[in-house]
Formats: sequence, C-alpha cells, structure tokens
Amino acid sequence: MGRVKQAAASLGRYSLLLADVVRDIARHGVSVREVVKQIVWIGNNSLPIVLLTAVFTGMVLALQTAYGLHRFGAKNYVGNLVGLALAKELGPVLTAVMVCGRVGAGIAAEIASMTVTEQVDAIRSLGGDPVRRLITPRIIAGLLSMPLLSGVAVITGVLGGMAVAVMELGISAHQYYRSYLYAVQIFDVVEGLIKSLCFGLIVVSIACYKGLQCRGGTEGVGLTTTSAVVTGSLAVFIANFFLTKLLILFKFA
Repeated sequence: MGRVKQAAASLGRYSLLLADVVRDIARHGVSVREVVKQIVWIGNNSLPIVLLTAVFTGMVLALQTAYGLHRFGAKNYVGNLVGLALAKELGPVLTAVMVCGRVGAGIAAEIASMTVTEQVDAIRSLGGDPVRRLITPRIIAGLLSMPLLSGVAVITGVLGGMAVAVMELGISAHQYYRSYLYAVQIFDVVEGLIKSLCFGLIVVSIACYKGLQCRGGTEGVGLTTTSAVVTGSLAVFIANFFLTKLLILFKFA
C-alpha cells in the first residue's frame, strides 16, 4: 500500500511539472536559442546510434521475414512487412529507447548534479525559474527532435532491408520498393510520427523530473540516472500499447 501511495504522489508531482512547463510556455513563450542548442544535443548527437540501430534492425527484419515467408511462397512481400513494422512500431519505439539510453541519462545526470549541489536552489534564490531555464527548452527540443530522428530511422531501416533483399534474397530493388509502397499508407507514417512525438515528451520529461527529485549526493545522481533510463523505457513501451489502441480506434471510427 505504501508503494502505491508513493507512486501516486510521484505521478502527481510529475503532472505538476508538466503543468508548470505548459504555464511557462503560455506566459513567456520559448527561447529559440536554448531550444536550438538542445535540439543539437538531443537530435544531432543521437543520430549515429539511431542510424546504426535502424539499419541493422531493417536488415534482420528482412532476413527473418523472407525465410519465414519462403515456406508459403510469399518471399516477395518482404518490403510490405519491413515497411509496416518500421513505420508503425519499430522505428518510433527503438528510436525512443536509444534516445532514452543516451539523452535521457545525460539530462537526468546533469539536472541531478545541479540539484544535489544546490544550483537549482540558487536559481530560485536569484529570482529565476528552474522550469524555464532547465526544463522547458529540453522538452520542446525533445518534441521536435524525436519525430525527425524516427523518420530518419524508418528510411534507414527500409534501405537496410532493401540491401539484404537485393544481395541475399534475390529480390530486385524495384520489386522491394513497389511492395513497400503498396503496403505503407500515409496514415501509417502519420501514426509513427504521432507516437514519436509522444515518446519525445515522455523520455525528456521523465528524465527532467527524475533529475529534479534527486537526493543523496553523488550516489543519488547515479541512482537517478539509472531510474530515469528504466522508467523512461518502460513508459515508452506502455504508452506504445495505449497509443496503438487509440490510433486503431480512430482509424476505424
């Protein structure tokens, strides 16, 4: 029972933090300079690991689906399955998990270090707003960066699948491309972008929240960083289910 109360209290504080961010944006707008700085850090620096993950995911998908479909004489449908899986699920989810592991940990560690060394309290004592200085630019940057990273991941994964289809499976690039276009519709792409937008908010906001709640000196910073990555990754998987359910209901409404 105590853990349930603690979880409910933590969820309430997290909701209040998001409300403070919305209020800050409504009152003061957005600092473009800070947002661009965070976009470079979140988006540009995460690009190599996202691309590497996406290309090998696409290649493995192509191999597995091809040999699975070969038993039914449907190997030519590799492009359909790879495209749909990457556009709707694997592209947004894997990108969010990679960003959570790299960027989420960095954000949590940075803000946690400022919290335990009382730099956040110093900002308040000087009349500043820690939410405006530390939280809002990062969340806006996450919202903008994640869909772009996800889109690049989907394209890279599809190209990786095409490379395997051409070199290993004897499927022509044109045939793979046509099957991809036949299966993937505009709503599938929009669905993936909507998910990645929500994942960007989840990953960055949880990392910021965990950093602000850090206690216990340098040991607390390490625990906070681990907690931010684990909680953010779990939240992405949980949110993915509910977002998928909502988008399916909307599609067939």
